[in-house]
Amino acid sequence: MLYAIIAEDAPGTLDARLAARPAHLARLEQLRDEGRLILAGPHPAIDAEDPGPNGFTGSLVVAEFPSLEEATAWAEADPYREAGVYTRVTVKPFRKVLP
Repeated sequence: MLYAIIAEDAPGTLDARLAARPAHLARLEQLRDEGRLILAGPHPAIDAEDPGPNGFTGSLVVAEFPSLEEATAWAEADPYREAGVYTRVTVKPFRKVLP
């Protein structure tokens, strides 16, 4: 089943986000290589492709996992979570309708 992982960044964590980014991306690339990643990306803090020093307010990942428990465990082990970037992470079942 698909799950949406919706994460919110703590204020002032852009430097921690940038430092943890390579490890974060490696986990997403593994999901992609396994054919389980639907989409992933950050939410810019301003209406711009590159928010610069304004940073990000969080991230969204939609991926396939065997269960809600496994999706939640994967989300909790994210390097951004471990680095204190994510202040809140919500994992919900997701049903893709379009496209």
